[in-house]
Parts: sequence; C-alpha cells; structure tokens
Amino acid sequence: MTERFPRDRFDDVTDGPRVGAHRGARRRGRGWIAFAWGALATGVLVLVGVLVLALLNGSYSFPGSTSSPRPSASSSASAAPSETPSTPASEEPSAAEPSAQGTTSVVVLNGTTTTGLAARGSRALTAAGWKVTSTGDAGTTGATTSVVYYQQPEQQAVAQGVAKALGIATVEQSSAFPNADVSVVLGADYGG
Repeated sequence: MTERFPRDRFDDVTDGPRVGAHRGARRRGRGWIAFAWGALATGVLVLVGVLVLALLNGSYSFPGSTSSPRPSASSSASAAPSETPSTPASEEPSAAEPSAQGTTSVVVLNGTTTTGLAARGSRALTAAGWKVTSTGDAGTTGATTSVVYYQQPEQQAVAQGVAKALGIATVEQSSAFPNADVSVVLGADYGG
C-alpha cells in the first residue's frame, strides 16, 4: 500500500529509495518489533512484581541472607526445629507457674485431624491459669507427638510450665513458629 502525499520539490529526486521529504518506504514487520519490545517489558515487570511480593510476604529468601521466612501461626508442625535437642518436661525442675507468664504469648495449634483439639488444649491451659493468645490448626495434620516450642532461652520456664499443665513431655527451642513466644502443637498422643 502506497500513501499519497502532496507533490513537492523532492519528488523529482531519483537517486535512492527516498521519496518526497525524506520519506522512506515503510518496511514490513515494523509493528512486530514494537510488539516484541512491549511483551518483553511486560514480562520483566511482572517478574519483578512477583519477586517483590514474594519477598514482602516472606515466602522467598535469597540463599545466604540472614532474614528467614516468617510462617504464620498455622505453620507446619513438621518445620525443622533448631539445633537444641528436645528436653522431657519431667527433667526440668524450672517449670514456671502461670503467674510468671507476664507478656509471653502462648498459642495452641492442632497438629491432627481431630476437630476441636486446639480448643480443648486451650481450655485446659486457661483452667490451669495460663493466658492463651490464640488457637488454630498447624500446617500439617500428621503430628503423632505433642510438643511445646519456645523461641528464646528465657521463655523455657514458661514452656515447661505449659507442658506440665497439659501433660506434654517434650519441650524444644525452635524458631519455626515466630508469631508466638510459646507454641503448643498438639499431636495424636494428646488426650485432653
């Protein structure tokens, strides 16, 4: 398709493919080049947006970085605990009383398919004088053994007291549940 332009003094020039006021013939496929650049720019922007959202949500971290993903209160009960070995509650004489809880937050999670297990555990703790921050389901439902996890070493006595009140033998230090200072994951062995 040739376009018609008003006749001017440059129309009589015959050397080269130029016609008129430096108007060249339109090359085929020019529209595809612009489309390809637009698609590439869109893809890059989408990729950057997904990575930014993943970093903000904590679901991705770069290898070697010091920040770790922050799972929610319904985190996986099978999350890898820290290097600290588990300690049976009966061996620790330093189990705190409910009055020593202070601002330490306690969360009770159901690690089984048994409906209402976390609520039963929460009621038992409340009846024993402990303040339970929240209850919920753990990320997995295959926990066979109940475990009380604590974040910091100074929270161990409170974790021991909570374990004693629930009749749980295993207390471990772990950063797998960062939304609470002490997290109770009830397994199939919990009788309530």
